[in-house]
Amino acid sequence: MSNPSIPPCLDLLIDGNIARITFNNPTSRNAMTWSMYEELKTICDALAKNADIRVVIFRGAGDKAFVSGSDIEQFVHLKKDEAYEVDVDRIFMSLQELPMPTIAVIEGLAVGSGLLMATACDFRISTPDARFGIPVAKTLGNCLSPGNLNWISAHLGIPMVKKMLLTAELIKAPELLASGFLYQTVESSQITDAADALAKRMVVLAPITQKASKLGIARLLRSNLPNCTDLMRETYNSEDFREGVNAFLEGRPPQWRGK
Repeated sequence: MSNPSIPPCLDLLIDGNIARITFNNPTSRNAMTWSMYEELKTICDALAKNADIRVVIFRGAGDKAFVSGSDIEQFVHLKKDEAYEVDVDRIFMSLQELPMPTIAVIEGLAVGSGLLMATACDFRISTPDARFGIPVAKTLGNCLSPGNLNWISAHLGIPMVKKMLLTAELIKAPELLASGFLYQTVESSQITDAADALAKRMVVLAPITQKASKLGIARLLRSNLPNCTDLMRETYNSEDFREGVNAFLEGRPPQWRGK
């Protein structure tokens, strides 16, 4: 049982050539506070400059979630524009552009920003009962930036992204294993060993080749992105978005009005 007096944070452990990062907010299923997002960027920026680190492994504390999304309370006083998505893009880019291979170890939920961060990693290993999605059409009524839409569409495919976003459905691990999105599914008791085995395979390979390969793909995905500021502003300025936040915090279903 975690101590509620300890603020949520990211734990960083350097294990030889492998960095291990844990999203540590288990009482909220590892929901990300803004301080955790900023801490993630700080850690990623530092690791990017550390030539001794050859692989980074991300996981959530406990077995309920990798990350269950953003802490909803931080949306209460959010500015009514696209600033949140712009800031999230900035933070996720530091994860996407880590020069060394990255692995997401997923037990339970990887939803909202949890799915985005798992997708920002190069490989994903999950338990067979893990679930994935971005159910914002059911919860908050917000939207994603064009950069994040492009990134997850490239990894999951447009039909799957539409399924997640338009129906708010959570997708089970076996379906994503079959599509290639998941590298492997293993039982919880074996997941640490599976991630370590993959990490050790990559540690001995050519790091400059790995960097050029993954950053080249990242640049391809970010080229020619459209300007969707109007869509983000309409969403974050809407009455529906405020209703979604209030309903979530009050523990009731939102009443969408399309305004």
